[in-house]
Amino acid sequence: MTVTQDGVPARDTKAPQATPAAGSPAVSPLAYHDGEFVPLERALLPVTTQALQYGTGVFEGIRAYAQRGGGLAVFRAEDHYRRLLRSCRTLRIDPGHTVEELCALTAELLRRIGTQEDTYIRPLAYKRALLPGQKPGVGLTGVSDALSVNAFRMGSYTDPAGIRCTISSWRRPSSDALPVRAKVTGGYVNNALAVDEARAAGCEDAILLNSRGQVAEASTSNVFAVLRGRLVTPPVTADLLEGITRDTAVTLAADLLDTPTDFRDLGRDELMGADEVFLTGTGTEIVPVTEIAGRPVGEGVPGPLSTALRGAYQDVVRGGEPRYAHWLHPLNA
Repeated sequence: MTVTQDGVPARDTKAPQATPAAGSPAVSPLAYHDGEFVPLERALLPVTTQALQYGTGVFEGIRAYAQRGGGLAVFRAEDHYRRLLRSCRTLRIDPGHTVEELCALTAELLRRIGTQEDTYIRPLAYKRALLPGQKPGVGLTGVSDALSVNAFRMGSYTDPAGIRCTISSWRRPSSDALPVRAKVTGGYVNNALAVDEARAAGCEDAILLNSRGQVAEASTSNVFAVLRGRLVTPPVTADLLEGITRDTAVTLAADLLDTPTDFRDLGRDELMGADEVFLTGTGTEIVPVTEIAGRPVGEGVPGPLSTALRGAYQDVVRGGEPRYAHWLHPLNA
């Protein structure tokens, strides 16, 4: 594949350019679609798309943050795209790009959009159409693959004063029924049902238990609890997605707060009796949980560890901690 110096396919060099604007719309006017940068209104798919019919797609959620020294940087882009490629292998999807190329085209998309504000990036790799001669029906072979990337302006949207969660009646699927360590689009109906139930109960999010009755994760976040001064989070064997922000929180807690993390099964009763609970995710970032199933967590306010970790995270993603500069992918890199 012929690429430019930025690692972007050469045929994309004449794609439309966005004009930087302070009042740019929440949804960016450009997308990467079908191998080129196009106006968002041209990034369309037919109703016959296999991923739309059968949920055979994988995706990532990535954030780019405005830096304290100026400019925009994508946070842990390489780690997100490594996970995307692992998810692709699970569904036999060939996105046609390496991790390095995906990072480069994402940076190029943001440069063309021209934004300097916090931005959310959504790459989606998916099964598109049956190849000639293939019989109709669901499958992973004999189907073409495609990649699309779009972006939209999004700052922090969770309440630093904490959120309320339910314990969902929906269970997290087990890994022998669904590849839970891959971000498969079809699997998120489970998450959507849990969130719908939580909102109907007046809460912001749901915590799902696995088939063994242990804590798995929240709808789109990992779960942490502080129990008698120990930081605890469920292990990957609890049928959860290994979050990039989960790893960030574990690292920052150890490095900056001298707090190691215990990876072990976490029961519902333990969670309800925790001194602190918080969630971690790319979208939610780090957010305290102050109420679970109508009962206060601890004193019903964000605890000291949750508060300190949330502050440290914001410092790191905005370039305030030089030792974590390797997690940041500046647009001018």
